[in-house]
Amino acid sequence: MEQAKIDRINVLAQKAKSPEGLTPEELSERDALRQEYIAAVKASLTAQLDSTYIMERDGTKRKLPRRD
Repeated sequence: MEQAKIDRINVLAQKAKSPEGLTPEELSERDALRQEYIAAVKASLTAQLDSTYIMERDGTKRKLPRRD
């Protein structure tokens, strides 16, 4: 996810805490950006776990099993 989108999420979060709040358009934008951010975090974690191996005591490596 681009830094500009993360910055926009933060701007909207600050505005939501202010007395004026968010407009309906900003609420939908915030929700869409949050969903995109969550998807990016999940994809990053999945990629990291896909490249994780377990080192056995005998020195062999085995791939971490995937549970869907």
